[in-house]
Amino acid sequence: MSNPALLHTECYELPPHSSNSSTSNAPILDTQKSEKQCRLGFVPRLRHFTWAWYTLTMSTGGLALLIASQPNRFKGLDQIGLAVYVINLVMFALVCSLMAARFIVHGGLLQSLSHDREGLFFPTFWLSIATMITGLERYFGDNPAPAFSKTLQVLFWIYCACTFAVAVFQYSYLFTSVTYPLQTMMPSWILPAFPIMLSGTIASVIAERQPSHSAIPIITAGIAFQGLGFSISFVMYSHYIGRLMESGLPSREHRPGMFICVGPPAFTALALIGMAQGLPTTLSVMGSEDTEADVRMLAMLALAAAVFLWALSLWFFCVALLAVIRSPPTAFHLSWWAMVFPNTGFTLATITLGKSFESAAINWFGSAMSLCVITMWLYVFVNHIRAVIRQDIMYPGKDEDCSE
Repeated sequence: MSNPALLHTECYELPPHSSNSSTSNAPILDTQKSEKQCRLGFVPRLRHFTWAWYTLTMSTGGLALLIASQPNRFKGLDQIGLAVYVINLVMFALVCSLMAARFIVHGGLLQSLSHDREGLFFPTFWLSIATMITGLERYFGDNPAPAFSKTLQVLFWIYCACTFAVAVFQYSYLFTSVTYPLQTMMPSWILPAFPIMLSGTIASVIAERQPSHSAIPIITAGIAFQGLGFSISFVMYSHYIGRLMESGLPSREHRPGMFICVGPPAFTALALIGMAQGLPTTLSVMGSEDTEADVRMLAMLALAAAVFLWALSLWFFCVALLAVIRSPPTAFHLSWWAMVFPNTGFTLATITLGKSFESAAINWFGSAMSLCVITMWLYVFVNHIRAVIRQDIMYPGKDEDCSE
């Protein structure tokens, strides 16, 4: 059934890994001593191709959006962003194909979704979809065809329905079938609520060019679902802060995942400003006749709330950054992509605030942040490829399909 060459196994001795972790933050895997590792062929490794691979495509899609939103532009920037967007589509198709191949060859679809660790990364599939929908508007939104606007509407409502179902059913399953000690709480617990929260981000991007009779329902749904996702995240934050106060920082291998907390307030700030700007000027609040004044008032409220939330993202970013610098991870895990996607939202929120305040200083600061995000994407991507070649991931006991 399989090519024997793909199943070839070769064993070799791995050199010991050095570690400078503190005694309270030992690595998850035993990297303190040499271990004998067998080099596996493609087919057995495919069993460990997990949902967490969609962190690659959600981060690359976010990078394309970041390039499209730059306040300081140069000739060819749009073409670079479009190339990144197309490359992400190819990556997404490849990841989907490999995921399908995994389940066809090895089975276990339901087991992967119900797994206590891997299942939490299933929402990253929908986060990848969100970046592709917003990318459609950013790179092809100049198309005046009514069919294009209608297509975005349909995609938006399908996305809302699917991600709301994910938030309801996945949390319902976790509440009834999985037990997580609060001392082990990690921001990945927020992930099932993340896709529905990005409904507001999608709405903020597509609403402005929609007809008014379509824009208002889209913005209403965007505010509702953005609020739902952020509210769930905010509740989770209380457990997370309690866990940090009681048990200290996570192990060094988990610390990149701390950046997940940067995302919810940043994307909410981004969505509030975008949806306020997308409100039709004919909108009347509580029967008011001065519709333009109503829209301006809502825009000011959204801007004030966005600044409030931006500061919360900044705090989470600084806490996570100091934790990673203090004790960097020693082995690559797909959770490293958390150092890219949430920070992309934080950077987009900064750029949006700069444009709203018409501040050149904030805009340049946003451009500097963008360069940092691009650099981090390159760093994580290189380490991702290196880890695949070295069999540091897609290997028994080293991926998200392994319970801790």
